[in-house]
Amino acid sequence: MKRLLILLAIALSTTTGFAQNKKTPVKSTKTATTSSTAKVDNLTAEIKGNAFQLTIAEKGKAPDAITVKELVGDVKPSDIKLSSFTSSGTKLYLLQWTEKSNTKTDIKTEDITTIYSVIYEIPNKKQVFSNYQKTTNIVEKVFLDRNKTASETQEKVRREGFEFILNPDGSVAQKGKTQQNNWTYDVAKQEFVEMKKKK
Repeated sequence: MKRLLILLAIALSTTTGFAQNKKTPVKSTKTATTSSTAKVDNLTAEIKGNAFQLTIAEKGKAPDAITVKELVGDVKPSDIKLSSFTSSGTKLYLLQWTEKSNTKTDIKTEDITTIYSVIYEIPNKKQVFSNYQKTTNIVEKVFLDRNKTASETQEKVRREGFEFILNPDGSVAQKGKTQQNNWTYDVAKQEFVEMKKKK
């Protein structure tokens, strides 16, 4: 009997030890996968207070900033990516991020994921292109009769906006289910203009 109690005590202490060891990696994994800042060259995309902004650091000057958007409620940018590229001989910066939100009622749940892609021309602090791609996953309880005695669960996906594609030559494409828009950078206008379709 004593031997059984000793074995049981050892087994319980070993299980507790393993459980404690498993908790630590979970915390570090969460920190590693949640990207709330991104940096390239002298630019940092970050959240400061209630603003999502691009901070510009130049030697000998006070940091400057471009406000990307004011943050409202609990929705915060995540998976932030910042990269540079050249288009029509001009260096531009592509900022991409994801926003997730959820709405829930007794009969309907919507999980919304929006991916934003915004291009900036930094010397003039100008946004020269923007795109969004929104996916809404809907789970809804639908009643099959007037008395609401029978129901079924239906799942739907609703999409808005376009998939953003940055081409190797610095041009941009917006791809939808039934159409594709192609854009090229106009240096004089300091904006992306739609490419004329070949007849």
